[in-house]
Amino acid sequence: MENEFIDKPVAVREKESPDLSTLRAYLSGKLINGGDELRIEQFPGGYSNLTFLLHAGDQEFILRKPPIGANIKSAHDMGREFKVLQALKPIYPAVPKPLLYCEDTEVIGSSFYIMERVKGVILRNRVPKGMVLDAPTMKGISEASVDNLAALHSLDLNATGLISMGKPEGYHQRQVEGWVKRYENAETDEISRMNATAEWLLANIPPDGEVAFIHNDYKYDNLVLDPSDLTRILAVLDWEMATVGSALMDLGTTLAYWAEAKDSDALKPFNLTWIDGNLTREQVLHRYAAQRNMEIDDMLFYYVFGSFKIAVIVQQIYARYKKGFTEDPRFGGLIHVVHALANNAQQAIQYNRISNFY
Repeated sequence: MENEFIDKPVAVREKESPDLSTLRAYLSGKLINGGDELRIEQFPGGYSNLTFLLHAGDQEFILRKPPIGANIKSAHDMGREFKVLQALKPIYPAVPKPLLYCEDTEVIGSSFYIMERVKGVILRNRVPKGMVLDAPTMKGISEASVDNLAALHSLDLNATGLISMGKPEGYHQRQVEGWVKRYENAETDEISRMNATAEWLLANIPPDGEVAFIHNDYKYDNLVLDPSDLTRILAVLDWEMATVGSALMDLGTTLAYWAEAKDSDALKPFNLTWIDGNLTREQVLHRYAAQRNMEIDDMLFYYVFGSFKIAVIVQQIYARYKKGFTEDPRFGGLIHVVHALANNAQQAIQYNRISNFY
């Protein structure tokens, strides 16, 4: 019997469903048999690229495509995400196997790719009903999460060829200036703490540091956990923003997602790190440094940057909602998340620490 907590899809949101007839015709002879019926369901989690479960005979596949109305090519480049999985799979086993990429937008209205389905538990915005996540379990999940991120950052870029997946020179400068510009383009409300954080970041950009292959969106709801041992990570999902860049910027983004018990309730649905037993942000930093046998003197800039970047991503999604590109009701309250992230960034600057603001 299948574990009741394995991540399950739901009915497809009507306006987001790909055309099954053209999709079935395209996949016949490539991944599915010509006589197989094609059925589709949708994974409701996530706020960016859309994720669907395809059923064909006794086979299951995952299809990923951009959201409707998206025009941010670098964040929704299906071909690039597919290439990232191809490059990582032989050397970093915690990724799904990529199977097929289609750049022909005539098939379903956009490019898309298909990968294997990795069945497991995904901790989304709330604890699944009936699941017991006691303090020792959460401690183990949080430790495994940190260790797995450290392992990703430790990959040899030159020996693996991953160095070709990004441009590390001037990364800090480009990132700060780029995300500030994205915020200006997506702004819908006057949020003084976002503007103050943008100014602080532009005035405090450090020199480029260690280069690594980075995920850029590493948090619990992008981890597939083993149903028989939740402290074991089977796969990391959502590589749409992965690149070669600053390891500490990637860690800073993870720390910004890492909500603590006293943080705003608006941040808690993004990551169940606030539940009793999880490491604190400060403990995450120390464990990461120990795993990589390195000293990290100051994470303030990286944590503030991570908070700002996530706020901009959320703001971009909220702006699409305001323009009517999606009717997903979850998006209506995202402006509160932008405020909460801006508040954490400013608290960090004020107190010169990344943890325990309140």
